[in-house]
Amino acid sequence: MAHKTEALFRDDAYLGTADATVVAVNDRGGIILDRTVFYATSGGQPGDTGSLERADGTGIAIAATITGETNDEIIHVPALEQAVPKVGERMRLAIDWPRRQLLMRMHSACHLLTVVCPFPITGAAVSEDDSRIDFDIPDAGFTKEDVTARLMELVRADHPIFTRLISDEELAYNPGLVKSKNVRPPAGTGKIRLVCIGENASIDSQPCGGTHVKSTGEIGEIHIGKIEKKGRENRRFRIRFGPMPPA
Repeated sequence: MAHKTEALFRDDAYLGTADATVVAVNDRGGIILDRTVFYATSGGQPGDTGSLERADGTGIAIAATITGETNDEIIHVPALEQAVPKVGERMRLAIDWPRRQLLMRMHSACHLLTVVCPFPITGAAVSEDDSRIDFDIPDAGFTKEDVTARLMELVRADHPIFTRLISDEELAYNPGLVKSKNVRPPAGTGKIRLVCIGENASIDSQPCGGTHVKSTGEIGEIHIGKIEKKGRENRRFRIRFGPMPPA
C-alpha cells in the first residue's frame, strides 16, 4: 500500500528543515516519512539530498529523493552503509540548502526560457550549473546573445513568482497553459498547480510541481551557453549561471 507524504515544499520552497515521523522503511531501505521538505525527482528537477537526524543525535545521509508507487509517496534514499531507522522514530530533516537554492534558481530560469522561446517543449533537465530545454523548432532563428539579453531583461525586472491552483476543468478550457508537447500534467486530483510569473501572471503561467524562487531577480545572472540541433525539428538550449563568456 502506498503511503501519502505531506510535501511541505509545495507550499514553501524555502523550508530547509522540519521534524517528521518515520511511517515505513521499504525492502530497499528507502525511508518514508509522514511529512518532508525533500523534493522528489520529477519534472526534470532532481530530488533533494541532505540528512535525517535521529533523537540520539546520529545522522542518516540522504543521497537521493524519489517518488514511490504514487507521486504522493516520497522515498528518502540513504547513502551506502547508513543506519536504518524504525517506524515511529522522530527525525529532524535538513536538506542540502545551497544545492536546492541553485536548483530553484535554475528551474525558475527554465521557465523564463519558455517565455522567450514560446514553442512546444520536447524535453528538459534541471541541474545545479547547466540545464537544458529542448524545443520543437524547425528553424531556430535565435542566437545565444539575443536569447540571453531577453532572459536578463526578465531577470532584472524582478517579476514576482508564485503558485496558484486551478481545477482539471479550467485546465481543459485553457490547453495553451501546457507547454510540453508530449507530457500532460497529472489529472484526476481535482487541482492543478500553476507556477505564475509577473503581476497577475502577466508574464507566464504553466503547470509545474517543482520548486522556484520568489522573484526573477533571485535567479541572478544567466546566459545561454549553447544552442544545439537535435534532429530535424529539435533545438536544445543550454542555460548556465554567470555572464556569457567572451567570444
